[in-house]
Amino acid sequence: MRNSHEIDYKIFGNDIQVLEIELDPNETVIAEAGAMVYMEEGIDFETKMGDGSNPSQGFFGKLVSAGSRLITGESLFMTHFTHRGHGKSRVAFSAPYPGTILPIDLSTTRNSTLITQKDAFLAAALGTKLSIHFNQRLGSGIFGGEGFILQKMQGDGLAFVHAGGTIVEKQLNNETLRVDTGCVVAFEEGIDFSVQRAGGLKSMIFGGEGLFLATLRGTGRVWLQSMPVKKLIEALMPRGENANKEGGFMSSFLE
Repeated sequence: MRNSHEIDYKIFGNDIQVLEIELDPNETVIAEAGAMVYMEEGIDFETKMGDGSNPSQGFFGKLVSAGSRLITGESLFMTHFTHRGHGKSRVAFSAPYPGTILPIDLSTTRNSTLITQKDAFLAAALGTKLSIHFNQRLGSGIFGGEGFILQKMQGDGLAFVHAGGTIVEKQLNNETLRVDTGCVVAFEEGIDFSVQRAGGLKSMIFGGEGLFLATLRGTGRVWLQSMPVKKLIEALMPRGENANKEGGFMSSFLE
């Protein structure tokens, strides 16, 4: 018997997607504050401290659990959407930047656990536990781009992760995969995540791939993103600066 609520969903769009969750009466989905796009009649929402995975937990326990999200840079509160009416009703969410929404059934992951980058969570069925995951390798935090602190999702229901650009799923079988540090979205428990120097000094300075690469080693699934939000910002900023310079040059020329 599942502990998490069983929810149905649809994903609309390509580059800027919308996740629509269909709820039966008394079913609940949790989501990041501010992610909701629309909700149909019969759905109530309430901002709560924590993920609601342990209803019997006392106030202090909820405060500690929710407070750990502040370490990852997320909000202390989450929004719970519950269908209080009859029949079926829908609520929809969108991510804060262009990319792909990835549905993952946590019951199919190793130990029903998924490790993700700290800002990857979008929504999940009630019963999903969200907590922080400390990377045991300090170098991963100093140089890894994804940080020393990651996010852990545990449960037996659906969780929805957002990534920039296109998502690629890789199955490792006691293998090693080297990845741009910002391109790691999620991986199953048991995968070793570390950061290593990107070749020799010449490659590090002139290679264009950054000074360090993430190394994923072990057996399990790994999800990668083609365009991390950091790369997107870096790609757009120089163009904006150049456009201003060109605009200024043209204005001076015309004058």
